[in-house]
Amino acid sequence: MSKKLFLLDAFALIYRAHFALIQRPIFTSKGVNTSALYGFTQTLLQILNEQKPTHIAVVFDTDAPTQRHKDFADYKSQRQAMPEDLSAAIPHVRRMIEAFNITSIECDGCEADDIIGTLVKVAEKEGFTSYMVTPDKDFGQLVTERTFLYKPSRMGDGIEIMGVKEILARWGIERTEQVTDILGLMGDTSDNIPGVPGIGEKTASKLIAQFGSVENLLARSGELKGKIKDNVEANRDIALLSKRLATILCDSPVSLDIEKLKLRERNDEAIKTLCVEFEFNTLGRRLYGDEFKAGRGFSTAPEPKSKTAELDFDKPAEAQVATDLKSLKDIAHDYRVVPPAETSVVFKNLLEKKRFSFALECSNPDPKQTCITGLTFALEPHKAVFLELPKDEDSRKALLNKFTSLLGDASLEVIGHDLKRALGALRWSGVCVNATLFDTMLAHSLLEPDMRHSLQYLAEACLGYSPMAAAAPGELNLSAPEQTRERAMEEADLALQLHDVLRPQLKEKQQEKVFYEIEAKLIPALVEMEYEGIRVDAKALGEFGEQLGREILKGEKEIYEMAGGEFNLNSPKQLGEVLFERLKLVEKAKKTKTGQYATNEQVLQELADAHPVVQKILYYRGATKLKSTYVDTLPGAIWLKSGRIHTSFRQTDTSTGRLASDNPNLQNIPIRTEQGREIRKAFVARDEGYRLMSADYSQIELRIIAALGKETGLIEAFQQNLDIHTATAARVFGVFLDLVTPEMRRKAKMVNYGIAYGISAFGLAQRLGIPRKEAAEIIEHYFKQFPGVRRYMSETIEFAREHGYVETVTGRRRYMRDIRSSNATVRSGAERNAINAPIQGTAADMIKIAMGNIHREICQRGLKTRILLTVHDELVFDLYQPEEAEMRIVVEDKMRNAIALEVPIVVEIGVGQNWLEAH
Repeated sequence: MSKKLFLLDAFALIYRAHFALIQRPIFTSKGVNTSALYGFTQTLLQILNEQKPTHIAVVFDTDAPTQRHKDFADYKSQRQAMPEDLSAAIPHVRRMIEAFNITSIECDGCEADDIIGTLVKVAEKEGFTSYMVTPDKDFGQLVTERTFLYKPSRMGDGIEIMGVKEILARWGIERTEQVTDILGLMGDTSDNIPGVPGIGEKTASKLIAQFGSVENLLARSGELKGKIKDNVEANRDIALLSKRLATILCDSPVSLDIEKLKLRERNDEAIKTLCVEFEFNTLGRRLYGDEFKAGRGFSTAPEPKSKTAELDFDKPAEAQVATDLKSLKDIAHDYRVVPPAETSVVFKNLLEKKRFSFALECSNPDPKQTCITGLTFALEPHKAVFLELPKDEDSRKALLNKFTSLLGDASLEVIGHDLKRALGALRWSGVCVNATLFDTMLAHSLLEPDMRHSLQYLAEACLGYSPMAAAAPGELNLSAPEQTRERAMEEADLALQLHDVLRPQLKEKQQEKVFYEIEAKLIPALVEMEYEGIRVDAKALGEFGEQLGREILKGEKEIYEMAGGEFNLNSPKQLGEVLFERLKLVEKAKKTKTGQYATNEQVLQELADAHPVVQKILYYRGATKLKSTYVDTLPGAIWLKSGRIHTSFRQTDTSTGRLASDNPNLQNIPIRTEQGREIRKAFVARDEGYRLMSADYSQIELRIIAALGKETGLIEAFQQNLDIHTATAARVFGVFLDLVTPEMRRKAKMVNYGIAYGISAFGLAQRLGIPRKEAAEIIEHYFKQFPGVRRYMSETIEFAREHGYVETVTGRRRYMRDIRSSNATVRSGAERNAINAPIQGTAADMIKIAMGNIHREICQRGLKTRILLTVHDELVFDLYQPEEAEMRIVVEDKMRNAIALEVPIVVEIGVGQNWLEAH
């Protein structure tokens, strides 16, 4: 048997796992961040199960300085302190390694790279095939015919094992050890290895391919030309130092018999304990089956919504770990295909039960273009029937009409997973729904808003079951009718089982009101909005695109003239060099983690007054983004059969409850800029008999702040219908209303809108361009005049600290995992989110309630007007002109009274030929 040694670069893998989930970390029910532990464990299990090592070890760095630090004081000096959550995870990673009975290795004065380098050289002499498990490119220098670089899978791209051939091709070199020469020339920002200025990876590869080594390059530098020659000759010592720093040492003082790294039997009890402690329930069930689930009564806290560094989460969690979850073949079930002749019997049973789950078999995932080929229903767990629709168009319509009458019964409860998708397909086939809806995807999104909500994932996490959809490619022939039918029946069956698990949890977490009165009632409105779409004038967009293109070219020329020469405007690196080295806008410019100058919008806004070129760059960026994101792409989103854009609305994509849209995204079309307003002009009414109507909540978040804080000063101003920013300025600056200047109003407006986001004196000073002391005084005067706002903020933060979440007026929860963090920056961010979430979430709930109510009113009255879009606090309608007076009354009533607040709600309604005119 061949000997296979796997050496894991601990910190490289742990960091990778942590930051792969930085946008959506994994937390336990107690608020412990387990991203790093989870991701590292996945990599470990993947290696153990798939690669079958005979020997294995995990190698750690220590805090002790190394020879590299002595040679170069700035080595790794730019690295920020380890994040608090990551630091806390390290001991648990060590516990997991110990539970698997795997050796950990570390040595003061030696980096993990050097320990691994030393061990693979020893292993090679002893006949081992070695694998260095790390994402670090530097290890390419150690690759030989017996030693390989093993990169774990990331974002579903699979593992990558690189041998000599792959390393040589990757770097364009003749020998793997030349990787150190390339790194010496190009440097390494992650380790702060300087390299030779002006030489990047491509140039370094070409030079080493030509000269063979850094030493030969320096000896023959006279053969070089231009700036490269100047840079190389001026940085001879730096080039040699950088190569030395990048060279992995293979003579570390690690005295270890490699045979002692032989794979040993794992400690199952210790692993089970860790799975319980960190709520890795799916992982536990995969490793230990039902014994894990039933034997200890574990909770079903789900695992991550995002993809880790190691796994493709488009597949079910831990699909690459084991195969112990139950599947259809393991469970007794009764799935039957019903002939068309028994349709009436099926529908009769559904009516009698008053509750059923359903799913569709469709020819296309796009509801607009699909043909429904089958209906499937589940009345009891593990029992389902499949009703094939006739191929004849008239017969199919006749059967769907029967289904329409069934779904029109408000006394029925219809269950499903992602019901909007299914109901959308039905709507394009002429079927509308009036039954009570229970969507398991939406239910779970309220219970665990930061997790995944796919059917495959929920089946694994909540039922210990792996559905057919999770099968690996090639294991399931989806073209076979009996298999697609079985999968549709399984989907309906699983939705029914999940309903029985999730419904009690909605009650336990007090989410029933949000679920039944907001989210479930919104589904039919969204289905109809997606079906209706909105008309867009492609010709007008094209003309505007040409105009915008001319403005962009003109702006480019002006920027080059101001900057003293041409450069790549879309390169942050080159832009930073122009602004901070050529134009020298500031003495100490901000830099990113990679060492480049920061040139994001916030940085440029701060520099807007430093040089005229900055304003030009901001305009250029806005114009190019607008053109590429909307002007050039919206015409392609028009569906030819309807001549309209049919966007898709997402109810589960945001933690605040706001809706999102895609295909295309219409949520972020700017309104404050002249260019953004031009885009809205292209959205037009259906035809001559229609106009677009816009209904927008006025200053809704400020009104909600006033209500939540019971702030009488703000409430009185709103009750008197005063200009709220003028009224605020009058109180903050201690003057009469008619003495408020435009500048005072501007400052008060910034505080009013910034307060919901926890604006600081520093932030206010930056936005207003005033000294920080003045900004602090304005904020302090604001809180003195409006003490209810400060009280709301402090009480909300305290509530979040005590309970771990905050709530909207309706009870929607947002969990604040970092609210007790000892890291002040992290904690402050959580506190700002805690303040804002009830405000923004209540506004989201209001417009959702209003949409659902307006849609039902339109249906009950038989009106021709339709809701088309929702963008934050605004609704857009295709208004049938004879219905304008009636619709104004309906819309204002439903929007104003969506949620009762102790402050007047104002709805601004406009009508026009296009969206801009109406807004």
